[in-house]
Amino acid sequence: MSLPVHEASPPPSDGSTSPARSLWTRFKHVSGVDRAIGFTVLARGWSTAGGVVTVLLIARFLNLAEQGYYYTFASLVALQIVFELGFSFVILQLAAHERAKLTILPSFQLTGDPVAHSRLASVLQKSVRWYSAAGLCMALSLLPAGFYFFSTHQQGASHVQWKLPWVFVVLAATFTFQMDPVCSFLEGCGFVADVAHMRFLQSILGNLLAWSALMLHHGLFAPAMVIMGQAIVAGVFLFSKRRLLLPLLARKAGVDVIGWRSEILPFQWRIAVSWLCGYFIFQIFNPVLFAYQGAAVAGRMGMSLSIVSALSAVALSWMSTKAAPFGVMIAHRDFAGLDRVFFRALIQSTILLASGAITLVTAILLIEHRWQSLAHRVLAPWAIALLPATSILNHIVFAEAVYLRAHKKEPFLIQSILVGILTGSSTIITGRLWGATGVTIGYFLTSGIFGVTLATSIFIARRREWHADPAPAG
Repeated sequence: MSLPVHEASPPPSDGSTSPARSLWTRFKHVSGVDRAIGFTVLARGWSTAGGVVTVLLIARFLNLAEQGYYYTFASLVALQIVFELGFSFVILQLAAHERAKLTILPSFQLTGDPVAHSRLASVLQKSVRWYSAAGLCMALSLLPAGFYFFSTHQQGASHVQWKLPWVFVVLAATFTFQMDPVCSFLEGCGFVADVAHMRFLQSILGNLLAWSALMLHHGLFAPAMVIMGQAIVAGVFLFSKRRLLLPLLARKAGVDVIGWRSEILPFQWRIAVSWLCGYFIFQIFNPVLFAYQGAAVAGRMGMSLSIVSALSAVALSWMSTKAAPFGVMIAHRDFAGLDRVFFRALIQSTILLASGAITLVTAILLIEHRWQSLAHRVLAPWAIALLPATSILNHIVFAEAVYLRAHKKEPFLIQSILVGILTGSSTIITGRLWGATGVTIGYFLTSGIFGVTLATSIFIARRREWHADPAPAG
């Protein structure tokens, strides 16, 4: 029996089903929650709740300048995308398409098409080699880049002890960087729920270690502690799957290898460019504000973005867990099932995100009137309201990208470049002239309005074109 890609539908009720079970079944159908989504929602729900605790601890134990360093650390570490080049998503889709021809037994043995078996092993082997070399380059690049950036843009924050925390956060990020591709590979092999469970445990341990650092008055070590918690859990998880991974790493693929130039590069370079543009869409705000407006302003933007991002992450669970199942459906050319699952998940997740956005803005207004010291740590309520509005529009783009990229193609290349250029340029110009206010408005207009309009037009055209083509997907 093979590992399920997604949970099977429950058997019809025979009249003996308890009311509670029947109610739970109806809830799962309406909400779209399966085991993979459940664990992912738990992980991101914990991150959201934990993010509230983290925000309160930052407000309690860090000053405004240190808060700016805290969030700018995360934005600079996100430059690891330059070294990953979108390969993790490529790995997931390649594994999903080959795994569709195989069966994974409970003992972790693989049966089925021997060619697909060898090609699956080739995917894992190439990913390990790529990330080993890229991880070393990442550490050797980020460390001096961070020292240069923070040394030349201190602006009244010279008292902040940031050097050792920066070293720790880069080393921790390099460590987890090596494990991410293997987790993506397992997700593509059908272990979606298992990986989601691991992410849940990562979130718990990472937050607990970060909170400990904050309460022990070593708050700038908290970002590194979050990443180290993730590394510990991922290491234990991968060790538990060694009976599948080690034979694949040792298998000689022979002539049945994944062709780098013919199969990986045509897909990956487009993904890589799109992901690099994503940095200018989502991560450039804090470094720009840190450089032009100082650590305090960057800290307010960083905390505001972290709150909104935590909310968005929960809604993304409905889509991120579908990447591997979508790949399998496309491999079987089940386009009707693909559309049914996609549109239902899109509606469910967008309603959830919109409801959360309304709740968030209401809470911020309450904080503005009752807890001025905490309100001083974030942007003005109207500016924060624009952030979740932009997140809703970005969520639609993300969902459309997951759907189309599951075909092992990247149709959003031009969209990503245009939005990246517009958002990056807007952030640099408005950040220098008008600070966080200008950055927020520019983000809404470029990434939100323009981004979703262009992406949706591409989605409609490519979906119609690819599903009308009788040739095999990919």
